Amino acid sequence: MPDNFKVAVLSYPMLFQRQGGLQIQILETIAALRRLGIQAELINPNQDKLADYDLVHVFSAINGNYRLVEAARHAAKPVVISPLIQPDWTKCTGLRERFLNWLVGKLTRWHIRTTYQEIEFCLRSSNFVVALGEIEKKSIMDAFYIAPEKIRVIQNGIPQRFFEASPDLFAKKYKLAPGFVLCVATINSYKNQLALVQALKDEPCKIVLIGQCLETDQGYLGRILEFPNVIYLGSLDYQDPLLASAYAAAGVFCLPSQSEVMPLSVLEALASGTPAIMTKHHCMNVDSMHQVLAEIEPNNHEQIRLLVNRVLANPVSSDQCRNAVLHLNWDNVAQDLSDIYRALIR
Repeated sequence: MPDNFKVAVLSYPMLFQRQGGLQIQILETIAALRRLGIQAELINPNQDKLADYDLVHVFSAINGNYRLVEAARHAAKPVVISPLIQPDWTKCTGLRERFLNWLVGKLTRWHIRTTYQEIEFCLRSSNFVVALGEIEKKSIMDAFYIAPEKIRVIQNGIPQRFFEASPDLFAKKYKLAPGFVLCVATINSYKNQLALVQALKDEPCKIVLIGQCLETDQGYLGRILEFPNVIYLGSLDYQDPLLASAYAAAGVFCLPSQSEVMPLSVLEALASGTPAIMTKHHCMNVDSMHQVLAEIEPNNHEQIRLLVNRVLANPVSSDQCRNAVLHLNWDNVAQDLSDIYRALIR
């Protein structure tokens, strides 16, 4: 089979109206696949036809994406899905949602689909499922009863520029001494920046926030900015060297989200030489990161405060942080995906 087969990449329509981890994952995956000679394209389903491609890769199993999987199957194309299943999908939640799905179906004569039904359809109707870690794989098996042989764990990668980051550019532009607390994420209650600033309200450290804030979350941002030790810089383009430099200049990176799958910002901070603190509710494999990564209960202010102070007072080396994630790169991701693609097309 030739290497230049064509892969249609899709997700929900409004995804790229803002910048986030999934958007970055898709774009970096496409770029890495192209470096392998695979014609991967982020297609427009209103103009491009799935029949013109050899395989369809759908990212995310929510927001109506079951229709993308359905269309691909109708076009007789093999489908790979990266579903991004949150860790709170367990056997118990799966049983509960299956019952609620049945109940809603009975009450509406099966005219209404639940989120559970849409996710399950994506997982069952796809030829292959790509999980970002063993925790996500377990959630897929436990809550949706997907056979383990249908699932492959492929972790996200990290661009090389983060491994080469220096604090100088950021420190010079913003006149900020290195060693501050950094959080890079969309500003909202789910990412939970308010808990971070409340936890550190009496501490001398500066807290630097980077990320887009939508109009609906301006009130939330206003509450955050009431704290005098907070500096909000707005959003930075993902390719901007200032972003990598910000990670390198921080003393600790903290992401107190309510839940995550495999947050790229945490990996990027470690690659930039900065230790990280993140929510305990995630799907990452952290076996190689215990010396440079700590986990928190996102709404436990005292735990956040103690861990941030501990990391700042006992810094680990930049090399130790980088070495913990050195194995994660997008070219490895592309190679693993290409193996799956070839097997399905064959």
